[in-house]
Amino acid sequence: MKKVLFATTALVASTSFAMADVDLSGSAEMGIVGGDGFEDQFHTDIDVTFSMSGTTDTGLTFGASIDLDESDADRTIAGVPINNQNGTTEDIEVGGSPAFDNTTQGGETIFVSGAFGTLTMGDTDGAFDWALAEAIIGSAINDDHEHAGYNGNAGLDGTFDGQIARYDYSFGDFAFAASAEMNDENDNDDDDVFGLGAKYSGEFGTMNLGFGLGYQTRDEADIVGVSVTAGMDNGIKAILNYSDLDGVNGNDHHTGLAVGYSAGAITVAANYGIFERVDGSENEGFGLIGNYDLGGGAQLQAGYGNSDRDGVDTDRYSLGVAMSF
Repeated sequence: MKKVLFATTALVASTSFAMADVDLSGSAEMGIVGGDGFEDQFHTDIDVTFSMSGTTDTGLTFGASIDLDESDADRTIAGVPINNQNGTTEDIEVGGSPAFDNTTQGGETIFVSGAFGTLTMGDTDGAFDWALAEAIIGSAINDDHEHAGYNGNAGLDGTFDGQIARYDYSFGDFAFAASAEMNDENDNDDDDVFGLGAKYSGEFGTMNLGFGLGYQTRDEADIVGVSVTAGMDNGIKAILNYSDLDGVNGNDHHTGLAVGYSAGAITVAANYGIFERVDGSENEGFGLIGNYDLGGGAQLQAGYGNSDRDGVDTDRYSLGVAMSF
């Protein structure tokens, strides 16, 4: 992340002053993508994130960030009453970024941190996702190494408006978290989403090990997951992930495995995942990547993914340059 010199400002509290920094970071990609279902085509993408942070006189830290590509979206407000008509309502389209609406989430994240731990709200992971490692290694400009068997560990996040509150606390090699996403929809009586997560990381000889355990619940759905990560000094890394999804989105269980190797500027990796579905079908796939670090924030990326959705096979690929600023 690179600091923008013009963006230092002073925040005025009720009785004290605190200096806050505003940082600007971004990413860009260019290359070519293709695969089943769409023609080979050029790929260009760009993203910008503003991050703000500060410290109070008592040492409390606070901050916020906004991801611009997440915030640019028109919205629909449902059930707006129509004047002079007997209880008639309609859905209306409204412009403007949801990030600047206080009851919606549009790519913004806000936190307060101190000796008590960290409280984060907005576009952040629930405790389930926070705790578990995804079974994937490396990058592709179009995320082609993600496939029908890939699980990003979102769990029940986004069940409602996506505004999540998470508290986390770490001590030594251990950390735990609790999270909630509230039901703000007037037309249903579903329970709020609650989550718990814990993780551990430590060194054992020449190996770094990490363990994650997550749980999330709402109504009659209770999901639980566990992940194990192992990294060795010789550049080999492996990730194993398993989740019991309790029928959420029609999925019963998920298993994922990723293996990668890094040497100098080169990283190569493969991953595999499978969803066992409630109806007895399976969605599975595998992904491959090759990354070469050019230095200075630029990286060559090649990716391939193959998906098998209940016997229907598709694949896709990408090749290009990813840049971070």
